[in-house]
Amino acid sequence: MKKLYALLFCLALFGLQNMYSQGSPDYSGGLKVNLNEDGSKYFRIISWAQIWAQHNPDRPLDANGNEQSELNFSLRRARMLMYAQISKDFLILTHFGLNSLNADNMSAIGTGERSQLFFHGVWGQYRLTDNHAIGGGLHYWNGISRLNNQSTLNMLTLDNQRQAWATLGLSDQFVRHIGVYLKGNFNKLQYRISINDAITNNLQANTTPTPNGAAVYSGRRLLGSKDAGRTYAGYFDYNFLDQESNFLPYKVGTYLGGKKVFNVGAGFFLHANGAVSADGSGALTGEDVSIFGIDAFYDAPVGDNGAAITAYALAQFNDYGKNYTLGRTYETGSLIHGHLGYVIPSESKTKFQPYFQFDNRQIDALNDAASSFGIGANVYFSGHNSKLTLEYFSTKYANTDAVGTLTLQAMIYI
Repeated sequence: MKKLYALLFCLALFGLQNMYSQGSPDYSGGLKVNLNEDGSKYFRIISWAQIWAQHNPDRPLDANGNEQSELNFSLRRARMLMYAQISKDFLILTHFGLNSLNADNMSAIGTGERSQLFFHGVWGQYRLTDNHAIGGGLHYWNGISRLNNQSTLNMLTLDNQRQAWATLGLSDQFVRHIGVYLKGNFNKLQYRISINDAITNNLQANTTPTPNGAAVYSGRRLLGSKDAGRTYAGYFDYNFLDQESNFLPYKVGTYLGGKKVFNVGAGFFLHANGAVSADGSGALTGEDVSIFGIDAFYDAPVGDNGAAITAYALAQFNDYGKNYTLGRTYETGSLIHGHLGYVIPSESKTKFQPYFQFDNRQIDALNDAASSFGIGANVYFSGHNSKLTLEYFSTKYANTDAVGTLTLQAMIYI
């Protein structure tokens, strides 16, 4: 076991003698194809892959009652995204791929459900003014917090804070709703608001509430789309220092000192009658789902030799209905999350960024809490376009023992 940890740690630290300043020296705008001389008509393609080697000493027995290997490999994400404009007045974006493919969910000839590509997003957008736009489709202009709008290309930590993607599979398809949105900015205040349809066949599509039991998130299926079919979301953040782009919805996780950013934000998600509970006779009653978040983000260079700091904090308040819990992921209660990273100063090409993160979740149904912490490091060979991440992450859920996982990720995007 010690040899395994040593091997993973050495792989993550490989190349430290070749450190660099900020950003990627190789990307230069990526795969953008101009369709006219001034570049106002174009299409751009982004492709990325994240490959994991993960060690987990607490994996459950398989379906046949056999012990599973503590070390496994997976394709965490394989994605392609393209957007195009032939006029500044409208834009189309298409995003497709797959997630979390491993030996247990692969199929013999690639025809299984988890082997299939699916659309993560398809939306069209129309310009209203230089600072405001309206659009619709399967979109990612979410509410609640920065983390609920984050990009998977440039996260500081290994992966997303799972509870911050607070509606994934409950009211949406993989954090994307079908609906309409309005986005833009008033000077330094950016905004995004949306009205969407909730999905019918969600993670609790085969679940009904028990009499006098906990709520179930199945309002549209059990009560109908007229009473429980619509969701509303918004996020607003004030840019005190450098202005961040809101051309696309994806929030940057760390700029590696490429910008000086300090933002404070607040957001919401509302779904009337999204949850359902049953009284003692089994009669169904809708319960409103409401989620609110307040957060702050800071990213800035430190000195003149390539050092940088990234810090983020989030307070999120979740009401999914009475005593709601699902899969140790969604709970009525609250979440406090924070993470901090520091780019070690150097003038070489490769960058080294240690970080840590923590969570504390209050769970109403258990009258208890869950806590997590992670410590890791990113090694950037060409900014976010080529990097390795090594992270140890541990979670303690209520009175259960803490479970820790060590993960090494290799990521490339172009």
